[in-house]
Amino acid sequence: MPDLLRTFLRNRKAAIGLAIVLAYVVVALVAPLIAPFDPIARVGRPHQAPSAEHWLGTTRMGRDVFSQLIWGTRTSLMVGIVAGLIVTAIGTAIGITAAYFGGLVDNVLNFFTNVVLVLPQLPLLLVLAAFLGQVGPWAIALIIGLTSWAWGARVTRAQAMSLKTRDFIQASAMIGEPTWRMILVEMLPNLLSIIGFNFIGSVIFTIITEATLEFLGLGSPLALSWGTMLYNAQTASAIMVGAWWEVLAPCAAIVLIGVGLSLMNFGVDEIANPRMRTLGNVAKALRIEKRLLRQRMQEANQ
Repeated sequence: MPDLLRTFLRNRKAAIGLAIVLAYVVVALVAPLIAPFDPIARVGRPHQAPSAEHWLGTTRMGRDVFSQLIWGTRTSLMVGIVAGLIVTAIGTAIGITAAYFGGLVDNVLNFFTNVVLVLPQLPLLLVLAAFLGQVGPWAIALIIGLTSWAWGARVTRAQAMSLKTRDFIQASAMIGEPTWRMILVEMLPNLLSIIGFNFIGSVIFTIITEATLEFLGLGSPLALSWGTMLYNAQTASAIMVGAWWEVLAPCAAIVLIGVGLSLMNFGVDEIANPRMRTLGNVAKALRIEKRLLRQRMQEANQ
């Protein structure tokens, strides 16, 4: 595990992405300590522009946007991580089980996965959220987690099917290793890269989807998140009255966390994919060669 972490941190994209995500995690953990105001208290004039007192201005109700952004980080990250864990757990379990047992088990699980996979994702979420009424963050995380695992299951199954034919797996089966050990000890550790890829991608999808649902008014107005901030800005016609900061703050937060998670995803892909790693090494060698050539030309001109 320490070697894996060192390899991950040596990748520039992964290291930058991890730094961004960890900054969000720290903000979420210490939100009560760094938020200057109560996020739901009236602390200024309506639609007050950014100033030294209110760094990101105020809302139509006179609430501090910066404080809401900090507390919203906690909610949005919680939804993303919880739903990501649910998606990854279900997808990994179904994918490995289908690949390892094969036959009828594989056919049934693969059919079930295909059914979920062809369902239109966003319309399904909209229907479920509308049917349940205005739901809280935990319910949104559960809805997304239980309806978004199919792609991860398909990818994990394909990777596990390839892994199943490896010599060390065949040797373990021949010496009579129990099923649980074959799955948990022999196969699962070799799928960590694809599992991490699925988890990070699920967190990105969840944060954006949660913001979309809440922006459309399907979330609980009592929950404070980036999506409800956008919903409140829309109902207050913030752009129409020139209060652009109410929209910019949550949008920038969503974009930045998306960039951080995407960089981590690219890093994981480069580390786990030998072809991507080779291309990266070739590109690095070409950059070094160009730099050396430029230095030689400068020395020749002198």
